[in-house]
Amino acid sequence: MRVLSTLLLIPLFVKVLAQEKTGGGPATKHDYQSDVARMRKIVIESLYSHKDVFLRELVSNANDAIEKWRILALKEGLENNNPLNITIKLVPDEVKGGGKIILTDTGIGMTPEELTKNLGTLAKSGTAEFLKAANEKNGAQLIGQFGLGFYSSFLVASDVYVASLPPPTKENPDPVQHVFASSTDATSFEVYRDPRGNTLQRGTEITLVLKDDSLKYLMEYKVKDLIEKHSAFSTAHPIYLYTSRMDDVPLEEGDEGYEPPKPKKEKKEKKEEEKDESEEKKEDDEEELKEADEEEEEEEEEVPVKTKKVKVENWVQLNDQPPLWTRDPKSINDTEYIDFYRATYKEPNDPLAWHHFKGDTGSGTSFRALFYLPSAIPQDFWNSPKSTSESVRLYVKRVFITNDLGEQALPKWISWMKAIIDADDLPLNVSRETLQSTKFLSQAKQVLIKRLIQLLTRIASEDQAKFKRIMKAGYSALLKLGAVESAKDRTKILSIIRFKTNLRESVTLDQYIEKKRKGQDQMFYLAGVGQEPDDLAKSVFVEKLTARGYEVLLFTEPMDEILFSQVRDWKDMKLQDVAKEGLKFGDEDEDKEAEEAALKEATEKYQPLIDYLKEEGKEMVSGVQISNRLVTSPCAIVASQQGYSSNMQRLLASQHTQDAQQKMIQEWARKQRVLEINPKSPLIQGLLAKWKQVNDVEEGEEKDPELVEELKEVSSILIDGALVRSGFDVADANLFFYRVDRVLRRSLGVSETAEADATVKPAPEEVEAVETPKQELPDLEADEDLSKVEEFEAPFDPSEQIRMATQNFMKEPETVAPEDGAPDLPVINLEDDVASAEAEKPAHDEL
Repeated sequence: MRVLSTLLLIPLFVKVLAQEKTGGGPATKHDYQSDVARMRKIVIESLYSHKDVFLRELVSNANDAIEKWRILALKEGLENNNPLNITIKLVPDEVKGGGKIILTDTGIGMTPEELTKNLGTLAKSGTAEFLKAANEKNGAQLIGQFGLGFYSSFLVASDVYVASLPPPTKENPDPVQHVFASSTDATSFEVYRDPRGNTLQRGTEITLVLKDDSLKYLMEYKVKDLIEKHSAFSTAHPIYLYTSRMDDVPLEEGDEGYEPPKPKKEKKEKKEEEKDESEEKKEDDEEELKEADEEEEEEEEEVPVKTKKVKVENWVQLNDQPPLWTRDPKSINDTEYIDFYRATYKEPNDPLAWHHFKGDTGSGTSFRALFYLPSAIPQDFWNSPKSTSESVRLYVKRVFITNDLGEQALPKWISWMKAIIDADDLPLNVSRETLQSTKFLSQAKQVLIKRLIQLLTRIASEDQAKFKRIMKAGYSALLKLGAVESAKDRTKILSIIRFKTNLRESVTLDQYIEKKRKGQDQMFYLAGVGQEPDDLAKSVFVEKLTARGYEVLLFTEPMDEILFSQVRDWKDMKLQDVAKEGLKFGDEDEDKEAEEAALKEATEKYQPLIDYLKEEGKEMVSGVQISNRLVTSPCAIVASQQGYSSNMQRLLASQHTQDAQQKMIQEWARKQRVLEINPKSPLIQGLLAKWKQVNDVEEGEEKDPELVEELKEVSSILIDGALVRSGFDVADANLFFYRVDRVLRRSLGVSETAEADATVKPAPEEVEAVETPKQELPDLEADEDLSKVEEFEAPFDPSEQIRMATQNFMKEPETVAPEDGAPDLPVINLEDDVASAEAEKPAHDEL
């Protein structure tokens, strides 16, 4: 914020209100038109949803007045010696309590007749008539269209005084300043000559005498927040706020209690010289010099400086950040975009990317938009299933309207976007707080989505390093969520997303298809939430695919498998989960007979073992078969086409809200798993040999119980190990590790029954129990005596105190006089006994 120092102090205590009638010409009293009084009451009590909008409305009207004067001066060639600005002064009454707000503009001003016509008549702001007179094409940024904005003053003020002075014209070369005066409950208003005379060079000054319930608007931080939210960009002209603070400064000559500084003694230098000349003297001389130095230091101890309280007054510019989106994007550099983002959204980090454009809805409404990609996704983004974003700001002619888009809010996947949409004209309701039609919002939402996809597509093509940073910041998962949520934009979004594979670091789905193998009609993928791609690439499911040179998409994010459960194919290529049965490479027909013969031979050879393992693992798998996907691993467990992969099973297990039917379906799907064994693995070959050894007995002879138990134990470890290897959980982890422990004991020659020394140090003796007094239970049947019920105080709300403390902590630093080119300083204008609480406003812009 820009700060301007003042040389003179503006008195805060005045005998009368600035525009209160204390003399001068007679007042003209006017009754409000029929039904206007009733309508004004509706405006005050029902039209606006909250009081804060009063300042937005008054600033918008002030901007209109300045724009009218600017256009008129250009058109008529009038001289403009007065700066174009808006000032706000907060004047608390420290004696009686209460206070007032004074808002002044250097716009066109109004004659007594215009005061009566424009302020005393509902829906008669004069803006529409002025536009017509100015041919409607002179570049005016006129906001007011309803004539009701002025009446929002009565939301916070009990009395309103409007002093106005029009510019000199041929018809009225010596205009006189007049005042419009009215109150909240009045059925009439007065217009009279300002007793102070022409205190304004040109323009309008509105004084609001605040109601008791609106005194919070006397707080500087509150006004700053309202301007920043609603009106920071509504005008190209500066908005200044008068601020003051008390500083401690040293007393000056002439002040009571001032004491001139005492001259410093020169003994110390003399003693130093004597010390240099007497280096060879005795120790008693050195001690004497040391004592002299200490005495000198005591004499030269600084005396505390006496201070006094001085009031430091400044004019602080509240809208020093220009509306960047209204400029031509070619004229804006990256630093300006970044500074605007950090200042507007109070973000400590630079945005990752942004896009600035203008467009038309096709129905005659043009708009400008600017959106940013934040450096990080909000921490609570994934906690809520619905979009709760309020970071899209809708403006109409640079006036903030709302950030609550209601049913037309951005979808969840794009709700993180920081965006500004500024329409040239929209059908607003009378209070200018909501739109009369949501068609524009629906169109704007689609435009933002379209532009975001275009921006990311371009970045991915032109700056891969930048695109990688964006995806690493969490946008990859958001795009996948967008592909799930938006069927309409799914193809475009999927074209942007990059995936890691077992052969390449990053590919799109189109790039995957470009490298497909001859005969391949499926896109292979493997999902593993939370796993590193390098670890997932070593999975048993991709052993043969990698060995043969096939590429497998590696999905490591939670959204991946959810997305591809909906996306079953991409450009006529089906997606195949390699963790499920039915894996086809695409070249099976090239040597079909030989492969079928080899499979038949292996199945016949291992059929006894297949039947045995199927019986042993019937609680965990639904079948056992020879694998065509394993190379070195002995076995793996794959899900059937109707079952859940290990990745999907973990995702479903994380969902706590499941009814009985869902749990039953999931339990059935868990068992739809198949154990695949590798006939080329020495372990499987050895297991078959062990099975033959166990069953190699004569008819009527019993099997060796130790061999039977050993085969069962090894088979159980094999199946459980296959579960772990394939990403599933074992049914009983304790039993699994107990069996592993026994196998380890046998391999090390340790007794299977040997137990560890279980001797431990016992806990200390119990302390003597202390009897707890029995709690007396309340009598629920007793009559209630309301006279003994204590009233609860309202809960403490620390927000106001925190804000005030923050204001005190972050006070504006004391500034020096403005440099060359800075606006002029205000001056005091006093007349007789009427002490004006307003200073001449700081100049800023020259016509």
